[in-house]
Amino acid sequence: MDITNRLFSLQDLGYRDFHAKLMPTVSKEKIIGIRTPVLRSFAKTIKDTEQANVLLKDLPHFYYEENNLHGMLIEYITDANEQAKALDEFLPFVDNWATCDLLRPKALFKKPDLLLKKIDVWLKSDKPYVVRFGIGMLLVRFLDEDFSPEYLKKVAEIKSDEYYVKMMQAWYFATALAKQYTFTVEYLLENKLELWVHNKTIRKARESYRIDDDKKAFLLSLKRHS
Repeated sequence: MDITNRLFSLQDLGYRDFHAKLMPTVSKEKIIGIRTPVLRSFAKTIKDTEQANVLLKDLPHFYYEENNLHGMLIEYITDANEQAKALDEFLPFVDNWATCDLLRPKALFKKPDLLLKKIDVWLKSDKPYVVRFGIGMLLVRFLDEDFSPEYLKKVAEIKSDEYYVKMMQAWYFATALAKQYTFTVEYLLENKLELWVHNKTIRKARESYRIDDDKKAFLLSLKRHS
């Protein structure tokens, strides 16, 4: 049985109908309907097989879950350079926020200098989900002990009309307010963000349990109207 048929054997039609509503950029006919833990378990069982190697070379995929499986298999690559190469081959074919945000390249996480070089390339891409992925990597890997204020500048300088890029910018800055408030709030005080991103950042930060009520009240006062 090939991988696609095996994926259909894991299908949950109720979940497909629910999940399809969350991804307006993906047509329902491309969604099989497999819960993420089930798909991750499947990825683990095939990660060292020839079928997995074939899937990693067989781009583009038709089904949403084939793309997610591809991303999960990339996570198992232990050499950072090989993982970066696999991401560069795969990311241009990503067409939705869920697949984009699923990826956690742990080998690259252990090589922050290499990851930062790749992020600089991804942020300049003309593919919206490649850009979103680059911002996401700064969010999940470089807002704690390896943080630098220059990363805020990189994200602020991205100019895009794509909803899913702007939403990730807002998510990044809202998370940065929770983790690196002093550096981040300056971007709101000085109106360094595009209006929509600015206001969405404030909204998301005010929804965060990691930001105290006094700061939330102050952030609300920074909302812009034009």
